[in-house]
Amino acid sequence: MIMLLFKKINNTIVKVTFAFLLSITFNITAFSAQIHVEGIYRGENLYIMNPFSSSGIGFCVSEVKVNGQITTDEINSSAFEIDFSSFNLKLGDKVSVDITHKDGCSPKILNPEVLKPKSTYMLQYITVDKTGILRWATTGEKGKIPFIIQEFRWNKWINIGKVDGKGTSEKNIYSKKVYFHSGINKFRVKQTDYSKRAKYSAEAKFLSLMPAVTFTPGNGREASKEIIFSTKTKYEIYNYYGSLIKRGTSNKVDVSKLKKGTYFLNYDNKMESFNKK
Repeated sequence: MIMLLFKKINNTIVKVTFAFLLSITFNITAFSAQIHVEGIYRGENLYIMNPFSSSGIGFCVSEVKVNGQITTDEINSSAFEIDFSSFNLKLGDKVSVDITHKDGCSPKILNPEVLKPKSTYMLQYITVDKTGILRWATTGEKGKIPFIIQEFRWNKWINIGKVDGKGTSEKNIYSKKVYFHSGINKFRVKQTDYSKRAKYSAEAKFLSLMPAVTFTPGNGREASKEIIFSTKTKYEIYNYYGSLIKRGTSNKVDVSKLKKGTYFLNYDNKMESFNKK
């Protein structure tokens, strides 16, 4: 009888102890949070502002991981540095940082922009040949940022394509097919990084001897149903107020549904107008 009672008491103690341990585990999980940031390595470290915990005992951050590995940085201070040099990272490598901290306090990354790709390319050359292949080469890239290809047409630079940047510091070579209009053609590439500032290349030029494009019914004349170009060309049609109405590449354009009035027509390398009956 005594032994049976002892066993029951023992089982109760075990259950209570187990429940208590579960409670401790839950509380530890509930009272921690994590900041997660990703980006690319550009040769710079992160700096963290680390306040005291909400209890006033110890600092806020409890652990830092870089690409899943716990750092050996000294984090028990009001500010510390995440040193990437010990992780054998190369410029352009992907970086993932997890900062575990106590609940009720908030560490702050002071320079998160160092993990964002930056337009640092140095142009080695940019050329365009008679077959319409635009080629350019770069060095010094730090992060994969797309190159936007532009051509100068109708007194403005317009986007005509995109090529993904390789993002590595060694020499990178790119190419893109482009199409000529009559006369002098100008092309360039640009990158826009997190700062929203665009970085432009030098221009590549090519003189095309193809015949100038014409259209019927002709500049300033009236059109009722369609405009016909002498050959296939890029075109834009704007209304009198400067709003874009149509855009495309063709040898003719249906204008039958346009309202009566004056319209401005960009085509080939020209800017002219027509009147819709």
